[in-house]
Formats: sequence, C-alpha cells, structure tokens
Amino acid sequence: MTTAPSKPLKGWRVLVPRGGPWGDGVAAELRDRGATPVIAPMVNFAPTSDPEGLAQALKRLEAGYFDWVTLTSATTVDVLYTQNVTIPRRTKVAAVGETTAAALLAVGYHVDLVPAKDNSAKGMVSELTQLEPTPKKFLTLRSEIAKPVLTKGLITAGHDVHSVVAYRTIGEPVTQKVRDDVASGRTNAILVTSGSVAEQVVEQLTPLPPTTLIAAIGPRTAKDAAKAGLAVHIVSRRQTVTDLLDAIVRVVESGGQDAAVTSTAQGEVITSAIRIVEERNAQ
Repeated sequence: MTTAPSKPLKGWRVLVPRGGPWGDGVAAELRDRGATPVIAPMVNFAPTSDPEGLAQALKRLEAGYFDWVTLTSATTVDVLYTQNVTIPRRTKVAAVGETTAAALLAVGYHVDLVPAKDNSAKGMVSELTQLEPTPKKFLTLRSEIAKPVLTKGLITAGHDVHSVVAYRTIGEPVTQKVRDDVASGRTNAILVTSGSVAEQVVEQLTPLPPTTLIAAIGPRTAKDAAKAGLAVHIVSRRQTVTDLLDAIVRVVESGGQDAAVTSTAQGEVITSAIRIVEERNAQ
C-alpha cells in the first residue's frame, strides 16, 4: 500500500510576492508541501532612464562581445526575458544568489557561477577575480538604486567592465482581496525575497496581524527587511526558495520549537516564530 505524501503546510495560505515563471515555480513547491499559494507580485520594473544605452549593451551581449554578464537580482532576469535577449553559450553568466540563478534557469538561460559562500556583489567579486586572473570583458547589469560595488571591484582587479542600469524598481499594488486576506489573518505567511519586497509589504500591508509569519530568503534579505522596518520571524540559512520553504516546514512541524532554522541570535525573532505557530495551532 502506497503511503500518501506528507503535506506539512496543509491549511496554510502563503503569499508569493513575485509572478512570472519564478512565481509559478514557488507556487508549485508550496503546493507540494500542501500550502495554498497566493501569487501577488509586489514589485515590478520600469524602463531605465537610458534605454538606448541598455539596448546597445544588450546587442553587444547577444553578439558575443562580453566574456561574462553578471546579474544581481531576479528582476534583471525579467528585463532580459521580456526583451527576448539571447545570451550566447560562450558568454558566461554569473548570478549573485540562488534566487537569481533560479530565475535564469526558469526562463531558459544558463548559469555558470553562483557565489558559494557570500551571496552579495562583494562575494561575486571575490570569486570572479579568483576564477579570472587575467583581464576579461564584463557586462554588469544593475538596478538604478544599486551601488556599483561589483563594477568597481572588477575594474580594480583589472577587468574591462561595461556597467549598465537595466531597470528602475517600482512598487506593484496588490488587489484589495489580497490586502483584505492579509488584514484578516487569512494569509498565514508572507515570503520576502528582497529588500524591495520588504518595503512594499511595509507600505501596502502593515499593520500585519500578529499571527502572520514573515519568512525572509537568506540573511542578506532579512537584514534589508529590518532596514525597511519589517519584523522577520524565519530566515533561511541559504538564499534558495527550497531552503526557505523547508525552514517554514520545520518550524510548523515542530510546533514552533525549531529555533535553529532562523539562523539568527535575536531571541525576539525566535520567540515570535514560536508564538505565531502556537497561536495558529490553537485556533
């Protein structure tokens, strides 16, 4: 007799703050765990203030001029995908973290490097300069508000770097139903995948019910969320969706007692996660 698959998040409604192929993939993983995903994109991208400069850079990318192209957000992947950009196989692709890498793979791009330890621009500089000791041609794509840490680091290492602003980040209003579901407590958890998403959660959905669990993907995102004024209850150790959802599952299955999955020394964060799960279990 076949044992029915475990559905540890059965009865949980989880807000997924990004759409597209990436959001669909996250929704599928949530369903596998028994949850009901609510895809509600909270950030979008607007055209850069220099569209001609971006267009020229992307043409050179497609022509194979660059040895490497670097992407530091999943939104940059959206820009490439919506403009039907083809990345030649000879051009290597570096993604700042697993979220960006997953977004690339979801729409058919290849990924050659994801920093093994430090999912940041600084970490990418460190690994790229070790991997490429001789000068190479780099295209660095970034948001308008991003600091040029990667560009400056690669230039200092002697590489030929062309840096282009690929997009401006803007908020995407959620529907009234999504707001009502969050306000009423019907939405049990919200996934936070970037500092920009955290800012939109604060702007559009606060004050949050005390039983709403906020789960951040990786320590870097948790830090950005804190800067935005958002209290985080669970932080995955690695910057991957699977790790984040597994962290939620462990907290739920342990009745909130698995404090280790938060990867934080802040007692109030651990206590909040325990309290939220206990209160939900008592309902």
